[in-house]
Amino acid sequence: MTTSIPRRTATSPAAARRPRIRELAALTTQENILRAATKEFAKHGLAGGRIDQISKAAKSHDRMIYYYFGSKEGLFIAVIEDAYQRFNDAESKVILKMDDPVEDLKTLVRFMWTYYQKKPEFITLLNSENLHRGKHISKSMRAREYSSPAISLLSRVLAAGVEMDIFRSDVRARDIYLMSAALAYFYVSNRFTLSAFLGEDLMEEEALAHWEEFITAAVIRQVSVAASS
Repeated sequence: MTTSIPRRTATSPAAARRPRIRELAALTTQENILRAATKEFAKHGLAGGRIDQISKAAKSHDRMIYYYFGSKEGLFIAVIEDAYQRFNDAESKVILKMDDPVEDLKTLVRFMWTYYQKKPEFITLLNSENLHRGKHISKSMRAREYSSPAISLLSRVLAAGVEMDIFRSDVRARDIYLMSAALAYFYVSNRFTLSAFLGEDLMEEEALAHWEEFITAAVIRQVSVAASS
């Protein structure tokens, strides 16, 4: 008895490309939706953001938003996750000397300060989520991932400073992160009301340069051995 061997059907190059093309198209659609949703939610918040406006801006359809993100809330969570991811990606490109802890710490503080200015939608999205008491980001399976790179980088810089006897050993990276974020975030997020209250334009180049110098100096003083002695 002879056993027949199944013939292999050759896959044409065109057929092999089709799944890849569909995959890329799906990724492009999701990216377009995220970009459109970021603008919509940053401007109007979760409650005011409209699915039809997002799909229109993304040149997509409402059903695709629900297909990829499940719900309006699911899309909002994805937008917040994406905003944090982009922050981390940008920070990962910061070049540190690793032989000059003071300059490296200044670089990290300046990065945060500059990023908040260049990405105002990041500020407004976080403001919106805090109005909801963080209930959406708390549902994210990835929320804890986003603080790790920033804290880890700060920890390395602080450890290098401690080893060189120029930084205090009792300072936590978490605290310096919160200090840097607070000084930069509050200024940018409240720039309009503060400008009216103080009677000066806080977004003028000179004012921005002054505050950058102020917050970097404040952080360095906080960690410096010389300042604490």
